[in-house]
Amino acid sequence: MLLHRATVRDLDRLTARVFDSATRTSGARLDAYRIDDTFHIDIDLPGVDPAGIDITVDNKVLTVRAERKRVEGDNVRYLVAERPVGSVGRQVFLSDTLDTDRLDARYENGVLTLSIPVREKAPARKIELAA
Repeated sequence: MLLHRATVRDLDRLTARVFDSATRTSGARLDAYRIDDTFHIDIDLPGVDPAGIDITVDNKVLTVRAERKRVEGDNVRYLVAERPVGSVGRQVFLSDTLDTDRLDARYENGVLTLSIPVREKAPARKIELAA
């Protein structure tokens, strides 16, 4: 059983949560990087059911949505509830050079990893002007 009484540590936690949420971008945190000819995006989604993750690409805008749920029931009584719950999401604007038709998504250890191949650049071509 956890004991709870107001302490300076509680004030520190509250202050950290307020400032953390004020300085964060809205939504899930991510890393984006390129390895050779593949662009990768790692999105932190701890505690999310993989079946409930929604990934869409529309006009080069990648959207990821998910929902974190809390354990509920008649016998559940929370003593501490610090983990965030509810909808979480993130949008990323993608380059035209990415082949979103071959996007691969994997979820492991609370991290969603999206891998998108980079298309080869089309060679420049000269356009003849009709007179």
